[in-house]
Amino acid sequence: MDKSSGKTVKNKGFSLLEVLLGIALVGIAMLGLAQLFTFSIMNNARSDRITNATFLAQQQIDFLRNQTAADLQLLALNPIDEQIDVNSDGIIDFRRVTEIQQTGFYWNVRIRVYPGAQADVSTNDIIQNSSLYKIRADLSTVISR
Repeated sequence: MDKSSGKTVKNKGFSLLEVLLGIALVGIAMLGLAQLFTFSIMNNARSDRITNATFLAQQQIDFLRNQTAADLQLLALNPIDEQIDVNSDGIIDFRRVTEIQQTGFYWNVRIRVYPGAQADVSTNDIIQNSSLYKIRADLSTVISR
């Protein structure tokens, strides 16, 4: 009560309870946004790995399309197994396995790209059980001469 005017004065502003409730609501909203941000970063990283693997497979197809029939016959003898360090940091980022099978004047080409963590798996095992090794890209094509 204001002594000079005799009227009751109401305090304007927020109570401690209202402030704490507001902070809690903002905190919950921020926690949801933080989870969404983390999920977004993980999806972008996964997308980047798949894009790089697909590029490596397409690069191998382009290389093989420029080969002669004699070169393709030689390459068809054994699977081509490569370990690829994309950014030259000394760590194997991808493993690319190329299989070529000749049928007359046609060569069936299948290229699979795996994560670098699969570098120690034998070539035959990774070809026969490719679904067990987190395949990143699997492209097939036919080349004719």
